[in-house]
Amino acid sequence: MHRARIFTTPMRQLLAWLLALAASVMLAAPAIAQGGQGGDPLIGSDNIAVTLHAEGAPAEGREWLLALHFVPRGPEWHGYWSNPGDAGAGMQLKLDLPPDWEVGEARYPVPRQLVVSGLMNHIYAGPYTVLVPVTPGPSVKGWSGPVGGTLDYLACTDQICVPQFARLSAQAGGDFARWRAAAAPLLDANARFAISGKTLRLAIPLPEAMGLDAPHVFIANDRLVSYSAAQTFRRRGDLLVAEIPLDEFGTGKAASVSGILAFGDSDAGGFAFKADLGAVPTGGELVAGPQNSAAPPVWTLVLGALLGGLILNIMPCVFPILSLKAIALARAGEREAANEGRARAEGLAYTAGVVLACVGLGALLLALRAAGEQVGWAFQLQQPGVVVGLLVLAAAITANFAGLFELPAISVSMGGEKTGAFATGLLAAFVATPCTGPFMAAALGAALVLPVPQALVLFALLGLGLALPFLALGFVPPLRRMLPRPGAWMERFRRIMAIPMGLTALALVWLTVQLGGRPFAIVALVLVLGVLVALFVVGRLQRGGKMAWPAFGLVAAPFLAFAAIALPHVYEARAGTARASILASQPFSAEALAKARGEGKPVFLYFTADWCVTCKVNEASSIERESTRAAFEKAGVTVLVGDWTRRDAAITQFLTAQGAAGVPLYLWYAPGAGAPAQLPQVLTPDLLARKASGDR
Repeated sequence: MHRARIFTTPMRQLLAWLLALAASVMLAAPAIAQGGQGGDPLIGSDNIAVTLHAEGAPAEGREWLLALHFVPRGPEWHGYWSNPGDAGAGMQLKLDLPPDWEVGEARYPVPRQLVVSGLMNHIYAGPYTVLVPVTPGPSVKGWSGPVGGTLDYLACTDQICVPQFARLSAQAGGDFARWRAAAAPLLDANARFAISGKTLRLAIPLPEAMGLDAPHVFIANDRLVSYSAAQTFRRRGDLLVAEIPLDEFGTGKAASVSGILAFGDSDAGGFAFKADLGAVPTGGELVAGPQNSAAPPVWTLVLGALLGGLILNIMPCVFPILSLKAIALARAGEREAANEGRARAEGLAYTAGVVLACVGLGALLLALRAAGEQVGWAFQLQQPGVVVGLLVLAAAITANFAGLFELPAISVSMGGEKTGAFATGLLAAFVATPCTGPFMAAALGAALVLPVPQALVLFALLGLGLALPFLALGFVPPLRRMLPRPGAWMERFRRIMAIPMGLTALALVWLTVQLGGRPFAIVALVLVLGVLVALFVVGRLQRGGKMAWPAFGLVAAPFLAFAAIALPHVYEARAGTARASILASQPFSAEALAKARGEGKPVFLYFTADWCVTCKVNEASSIERESTRAAFEKAGVTVLVGDWTRRDAAITQFLTAQGAAGVPLYLWYAPGAGAPAQLPQVLTPDLLARKASGDR
C-alpha cells in the first residue's frame, strides 16, 4: 500500500513529526508498562477500530472483495487516504494469503481536505471503508481460511497523531452494497496528463452536463504536486481540464498519474481515474480556480481594465515615455490650429497603436502560458534582446529630439501624421505597460484564467484606458483649446524633452548590465554608437537636401552584424543576487516563506524588478527608509524579496496563485494568519511602519 509520508517543507516536517512521535510515546507508555503479553501489540487500535470483512466465498480467478471497516472512537479522530498529503501516513496492509493469490489496488472513498498549520491533509472523518480486491489462484481449492493479516495505520486529531496496529481475522458478512457505493468508482476511459513547466495538467473525461460545486483532485502519486496549492479547472466540452502546481521539492516526473476527482466539499462524491501521458487541450470555460471563489463581476473587471489603463498615464511606469507624451500633447495644440478631421484621425491612430500593442502582448502572454512557459505581464522586459532593442530605440528618439536628424514619419517629430501617431501608440504601450497600477491587478489576474476571447477584451480595454486622454483630445475641441498654442516654443520644447528620453536610455543601459552582464552591455553600447553615427550621417544629408536613408543602412550594417554575432556569445545567464537593502531582507523562496511564517513573527514579502519604475519609487519612498527599518526591527518583521528582473518560474507561479499578473506585489503575513493581506501597489511613506506597529 502507501508508505509513510512525511512533510513537504523540511523544517515544519521535522518539527511536526517529532511532536507526533513524542505524543505517540507518551500515549503508548501505559501499554508498554503492562508488558504487551503474548505478542499483543504495544499500541492497539483503540483510537480508530478496524475490522476485516470478506464477501462470500472465494473462487479461482474471480474477484473476491475484502473490506477494512474503520470506526473512530470520537469525532475528533480521523484516518488517512493512501496519499495522506503534507502530513500523516497511509496504511500498510499485510495479508496472509497463498502465494498464487493476487491482491489488487485498494479502493477508497472520496477523501476530504484538512488544513492544519498550513499543511494539507487527505483524511476521512467518521466511519469509512476501504475495499481490497483479491483474485484467488488454483490453491483456493484446498484453502480452508480464514484470511488474516496485520495493519499499520495512523489515527490523528488536529493536535496529535498516534500510530495504530491491528491483527486482523476476516469475518463473514458486512454491508458490502453500501461500502461499494461509497468507494469512488473508476472512470471507464483513461484520462490524459502533461507536465508543462511547473504545472501538472490533466484532461479528465467528464460529461459536460455534470455539475461541479467545488472540484478538487487528490493525486495518488507521491511528491508530484503541491497539495496545498490552488487548483484551476476549465471545461472543454466533455473534458475537464485541471491544472495543479508541482511539488517544488519533487521530481516533476511521472510515468502515469492516478487519483480521485472530488465533485465538491463534504459528501458530493467523485470518481477515481488513471491518466496516461498525452495531449491536454488549453483554454476552455473557467469552472474553478484561484480567482473563481472571489472573482469580481464582469463589469468590475471591465471597469478595472479601463480605469487601470487610464491611471497608468500618471503612474511612475510611464516616466520613460514622458517625452513622447509631452510631444504628443504639444502636437494636440498644433492640431487645433489645423482642422478637426486631422485631430480625430491622429487620435484614432494613436489609440489603435496602443490597443494593438496591448492586445498583441496579451495574446503572446497567453500563448506562452498555454505552451507551459511560466511568464507574466511585462515578460518582454525580461528578455535581454528586447531590452537592447529598446535601448537602441530610446537612443534614436533622443537623437531625434535633440535635432541630430529628422524623422517626419512618426509623430514625435514636428511633421507627424496618422502613421506617426500609430507608431507612437505602439511604442508608448510597449514601454509603459511593464508595471501594474491600481485597478489593473484584478483585471490582469483574471485575464490569465479567463477564456482567450474574454481575456483579449480585457487587454484591449487596458489599451483603450491608456490611450483615452489622447483620444479625448482628438474628439473634444475645448480640451485642445486649453493647451498652449503652437509656435517656435515647440522646437525648444522638443529639444528639452531629449533630456528625460536620454535618461531613459541610460536606465536601459543599466538594465542591460543587470540582465546580461557588463560585456553584454558593452557590445550593446557599441551597437548604439554605430546607430547614432549612422543617424548623424542621415542628419547631415537631410540638411543638404540629399537622399539620406540608404546611407544609414551602409553605416549601421557593420555594427548590426557585429552585435548579432557578439551579443549571444557574451551574454551571461545571471542568477539572482541579493539586493542591497538597509532592511535585513532575504531572497524569496517557498521554503524561506514557510520557515519565516513558522517562526510566528510578521512577514513582509514583496516582489520587484529593476525595470519596474513604480517598484523603484516605492522602494525609495517607503521601503528603504530608516523609519521602516526601525519599526521592522522593533516588531521582529522578516523581510523576503522576490526579484523578477529576470524570468523566474517560481516567482511567476507564486504571483499567479495570488491573482497577480505582474509587479509590484506587496504581501503582509500577520502572525498566525492564513492568507496574507495584499498592500496597495503605490505605498505611502509611513504605511509599512504603521503596519509593523499595528501587528505587534
